[in-house]
Amino acid sequence: MAPNVKSAKKVFVFLGKSVFSLLETMIFTLIPKPRKNVAGEIVLITGAGSGLGRLLALKFARLGAVLVLWDINKEGNEETCNMARDAGATRAYAYTCDCSRKEEVYRVADQVKKEVGDISILINNAGIVTGKRFLDCPDELMEKAFDVNFKAHLWTYKAFLPAMIANAHGHLVCISSSAGLFGINGLADYCASKFSAYGFAESIFFELFAQKIKGIKTTIVCPFFINTGMFEGCTTGCPSLLPILEPEYVVRKIVDAILQEKVYLYIPKFIYVLMFLKSVLPTKLLLLIGEYVGAFNFMDGFVGKKKN
Repeated sequence: MAPNVKSAKKVFVFLGKSVFSLLETMIFTLIPKPRKNVAGEIVLITGAGSGLGRLLALKFARLGAVLVLWDINKEGNEETCNMARDAGATRAYAYTCDCSRKEEVYRVADQVKKEVGDISILINNAGIVTGKRFLDCPDELMEKAFDVNFKAHLWTYKAFLPAMIANAHGHLVCISSSAGLFGINGLADYCASKFSAYGFAESIFFELFAQKIKGIKTTIVCPFFINTGMFEGCTTGCPSLLPILEPEYVVRKIVDAILQEKVYLYIPKFIYVLMFLKSVLPTKLLLLIGEYVGAFNFMDGFVGKKKN
């Protein structure tokens, strides 16, 4: 085939697929896709001992999923497990795991595979925040933030993705943050770790696509501050556009995104607007918008999660 003909064919195929994709998106915007059934799916949630992880566990329990709950806090994790059983989970398992330690992730993952089976929905939710300005942040706390917020994703993917590929069935869920999309004053190490988690999850999504590996879905979640106690004391200068989010609302949106197999979920929707503006506006104007929404003062009153 002549190069010009081959090139023209490639363009027409691309245009055809593009039009089909746009039409499909428009149709599913008007008529939402049927939600997938997760009854019997084995769902692993890290950071399940409290906050968002606990609420996700209860939501999936009501949907009939088999739950595998990981947390460094044994007592909180077992409490979540009991609550999940009370919520209707026929099978729920609590494992104490420090996700910041690679060897421990691999050890507990092997235990899960032997005792429960292959994970089909992996939700990397565990996270920590130091809440200190960069030069005031001890090295060990910055390293810990990366270990929990980012590196744990590497180890859990390594542990559970091969079986998903072999089974041609699985769903990878990355709980990143709006701080994984925008730099935030007072959150340098947290932003860096969440940017890393986002980039990693997106790269694996593209890698699976490029290798034509079927059956593995990806959802990347980027919420604004959530009222779970983790960001206690943080404020927003524009609550109508960037409200402090209620955890029950966030969990509902996350589960809906998983069931509808959405790749990206930003909460609230104004973050989609900010992402567009970040791409097209001059830097000085972006700084003015940041001042308007109070972005440079989000962390001024930060006290963080109270220790029990």
